[in-house]
Amino acid sequence: LIFIMHLQEFVTVLVRDPRIQKEDSWYSYIDYEIFIHTNSICFTRKTSCVRRRFREFVWLRQRLQSNAVLIQLPELPSKTPFFNMNNPHHVDHRRQGLQEFLEKILQDVLLLSDSRLHLFLQTQLSPEDMEACVSGQTKFSVADAIHSFASLNRRFPVEDEERKKGKNDADSDSESSSSGLGPSDDSISCGCKASPASEES
Repeated sequence: LIFIMHLQEFVTVLVRDPRIQKEDSWYSYIDYEIFIHTNSICFTRKTSCVRRRFREFVWLRQRLQSNAVLIQLPELPSKTPFFNMNNPHHVDHRRQGLQEFLEKILQDVLLLSDSRLHLFLQTQLSPEDMEACVSGQTKFSVADAIHSFASLNRRFPVEDEERKKGKNDADSDSESSSSGLGPSDDSISCGCKASPASEES
């Protein structure tokens, strides 16, 4: 019985840590941290952590629905005109709705086979870059993108290597393309670390 329990696959998803991000002096939005922990063979990485905004969830749902027309996808929390990002109740209600949406999505084997879902959950690529990757218009594969994002977020050996590299490459300001992502490297940010905009609030 214990042995069987070990073989059981699980996917834990948490939507948490809402933060207000400022695009400019007039416009702000909220993004949320998505944390994944799993032993599922469907996932390239067993743990990951990215930040996504509501607009990206809307894109994901539309793309999943267009690829799985026979499946009735769960709804996202409604986009109300009265949503106030400074109201903790509003923000937490949306966060809970986004988490429930992902929990239901991740229970469907057919949806789990969609590469867009994995790029959404395990990289910081934009919707445009995710589409390009899935349709084969990038030099990197879905797995390359996920592995590269994970390596950018590892805290220890990579940071030490980057520091050493920084001393050797002080004259060069070009980014390393060893990740295989080439020019798209700058579209992958460092995930769950706060961006400068979020530190203003």
